[in-house]
Amino acid sequence: MTSGHPALVLPAPAKLNLFLHITGRRPDGYHTLQTLFMLLDHGDTLTLRPADTLRLDAPDVPGPVEDNLVWRAARLLQTHTGCTRGAHLTLEKRLPAGGGVGGGSSDAATALLGLNHLWQLGLSPSTLAGLALQLGADVPVFVQGHSAFAEGIGEQLTPVSLPPRDYVVIHPGISVATAHIFNDRELTRHTPVSTVAAFLEPGTRKHFRNDCEPVARRLFRPVAEALDWLEKAVGESHLTGTGACIFAPVPSRQIGTSVLANLPPRWTGFVARSCNRSPLLDALDAATASHCDNG
Repeated sequence: MTSGHPALVLPAPAKLNLFLHITGRRPDGYHTLQTLFMLLDHGDTLTLRPADTLRLDAPDVPGPVEDNLVWRAARLLQTHTGCTRGAHLTLEKRLPAGGGVGGGSSDAATALLGLNHLWQLGLSPSTLAGLALQLGADVPVFVQGHSAFAEGIGEQLTPVSLPPRDYVVIHPGISVATAHIFNDRELTRHTPVSTVAAFLEPGTRKHFRNDCEPVARRLFRPVAEALDWLEKAVGESHLTGTGACIFAPVPSRQIGTSVLANLPPRWTGFVARSCNRSPLLDALDAATASHCDNG
């Protein structure tokens, strides 16, 4: 069934949390927050091919395939639409699990948007975003495909455009479970509510922080070591999400590459440029245009 059908190769971009404030806790246990999701031009790759059945190859991801967010996204889409078509999905991982850069969430969003295109389901972005929330609080921002100020549990999104910057991102070789951070008794949970306008106001960003950073620093020594190392290397360092990755802006990609050249052997990292519009949307637009041209 795959002959004559070109593969659909789509990016699953990383994100950074430029800040993360925990503003409260709901009766159901979910934390309310405010954050700014910044998308990057670096991430995983998902290749989709038509097939008679649903199949996922993810050689770099441990555990049962049924636990993978790409598989769960595909099955959710089938259940929601009643679609019985298949697909052969191949996931190439570059983003670390438990790294706070949105790897699994971005993979799920790419699966939803890619299969919506491949299966010609015609679901609207708002419908896909609603499905995305069932997979995780971070998935909708990747479906929306734009850097955004987020509120609620992360699903209330206001698109934001910021000047592009280069970032160096370091993974200190461990995985941090989000629940481990959010369940910690010492996590700050009552940061005053702010606004996106306040974040964008010149000179005010020093008042914005990641409330999870002190907890991650205390619980995970490699995170603390990486934060201190990057601070010395470039003058600042920040935790993204609940960790374990840390990041800092750099003047150029070349400088970021030179920083990575001096990383301790047990760490890995990458340099990426921020982008307001997701590379995933650009790839889907190109695929649609190619389909129309060939049609």
